[in-house]
Amino acid sequence: MPKLAITGKGGVGKTTLAALLAHLYAAEGQTVLAIDADPDANLGSALGFTPEALARMHPIADMKDLIAERTGTQPGQYGGIFTLNPRVDDIPDRFAAVRGGVRLLVLGTVQRGGAGCFCPENTLLKNLMLHLMVGRREVVILDMEAGLEHLGRATAAAVDAFVVVVEPGRRSLQTAQAVAQLARDIGVGRIMVVGNKVRGPEDEAFIARSLPGVEVLGYLPFSQQAIEADLAGQAIYEAAPELVARAQEIKERLGGT
Repeated sequence: MPKLAITGKGGVGKTTLAALLAHLYAAEGQTVLAIDADPDANLGSALGFTPEALARMHPIADMKDLIAERTGTQPGQYGGIFTLNPRVDDIPDRFAAVRGGVRLLVLGTVQRGGAGCFCPENTLLKNLMLHLMVGRREVVILDMEAGLEHLGRATAAAVDAFVVVVEPGRRSLQTAQAVAQLARDIGVGRIMVVGNKVRGPEDEAFIARSLPGVEVLGYLPFSQQAIEADLAGQAIYEAAPELVARAQEIKERLGGT
């Protein structure tokens, strides 16, 4: 039951990879929980959820009453005493939406204090992430921003693979190098790269040459079908067979992680 964290600079296609892998594991009969931890929250669309279904979902970080109940605070309270180990085990089953064998949970972000915010919202999310990575026997795919907002050291140690998605551009690769170093600093053991939007062998060689010492899992080609699927709100898994085939190869290289 692999636990995968997928990250990268905005716009490089990490959500595309997360959605493809989620559907591929589900197609095998695996129980899959896809976690949208990116502030842009586009994973639901890439998985093929309708706008109406997505409108009914609410990020966990925005559920003030739930956070207050679980942490023993008043909604919006800061600076007081609160529970550091709130109950979180029922949250995925209560608040995840399901489509095509994939369950989707939207985490949202803490709007106050950044990654170091010591507040009820952040405490609940960190405990939830640890539960998802350690306490559940299912495939967990975490689509996160180019940072480690939701990963504490204990959670990072439970991640089987940390996959950084890059495109053939220097800013994307610089972000990948920075994120990979942050991941190493908090104890992530296996860090890999997937190249996206590649147009041929030259792009693949550029990515591999720019990230020496980092394992490259594979490459996803530039895809007009992916662009059209995004515009139509269609699941990328159902719209871009070439990407599905390449993602299957990447999944096989991940193995049992």
